[in-house]
Amino acid sequence: MKNLTIALLITLLIPLAGYSQNEFARDTSFSIQSTWQKFKKHYPNITPISEIQSNQFLSLRDQVYRVRENRILRMDIFIPNKKPDKKRPLIMMIHGGGWRSGDKSHLVPLAQKLAIDGYVTASVEQRLSAEALYPAAPYDLKEAIRFLKHNADIYGIDTTRIAVLGASSGATMASLMTTTGTINKFDDPQSVYSNNTAKVQALINVDGVVDFTDPNESAKDTNPEKPSAGAMFFGGTYNEVPEKWVEASPIQYAGKDTPPTLYVNSSLPRFHAGRDDFFKVLDQYNTYHEQHTIEGSPHAFWLFHPWFDETHVYILNFLDHIFQSNNKL
Repeated sequence: MKNLTIALLITLLIPLAGYSQNEFARDTSFSIQSTWQKFKKHYPNITPISEIQSNQFLSLRDQVYRVRENRILRMDIFIPNKKPDKKRPLIMMIHGGGWRSGDKSHLVPLAQKLAIDGYVTASVEQRLSAEALYPAAPYDLKEAIRFLKHNADIYGIDTTRIAVLGASSGATMASLMTTTGTINKFDDPQSVYSNNTAKVQALINVDGVVDFTDPNESAKDTNPEKPSAGAMFFGGTYNEVPEKWVEASPIQYAGKDTPPTLYVNSSLPRFHAGRDDFFKVLDQYNTYHEQHTIEGSPHAFWLFHPWFDETHVYILNFLDHIFQSNNKL
């Protein structure tokens, strides 16, 4: 990669030179701090994760990947400092928050940790349901994959070794991205990077459902005054718009092109919805998969110590297994 340092410095300036942060609808109900306050009553020894200060990676914050009408979409990218002239695998990361809340900053500590391990990482934002209903989010996320491929030389990405990682609702989106990577379902109709495919080589699902029609998700709308996260995402309950709930379920697209998959689960069965059927499809095609349950853990375990370190180990071991066999980091 010629003049990588210069290219990265130019890239650093792009988000600052052309755009200011735009205003849009935000739901801040899900945050690390508020979740910690709730969890520590039952888990008094847990502590929230925090960002890592290190010279082992380069931080490129708020990289603009898509400019829409009244909306700028950004991602935070972290690049290992060692051996900068060698292209590396990419992990694109999608935060949780019920498709309505949350922030890309939630996955920054994990992104930084994996950058220290030798992976290029990108924590991505997308339009959430308070701002735009489905299918806005999958349109954005497929565009993010294409943006990263389009700029692979700038960021030092090996486009043949890309994983998508998601947590909670982000894991559902990650599963949707990877299962539809070889078809045009959920492609942005106005894609800026249509010359690049959205195909990726690995999926990491951290406690996310892959079947919206499972009763754990579809049967929660019993109080019209308190719609479920799914109902707010789709603009209607399962009974009202069942076709959307079916269409957005990653299990519908699992097949021969679904890449190797890692599940890291909490102990709560609700967040395993569709997992076993998903694995049955992978088994039909002899596709590699792993599953690890962190016993006694709550949902959102990846945002707190001591569960963060165990989660990181599972993810790193999987990535190393999938991506290092033929091309060492």
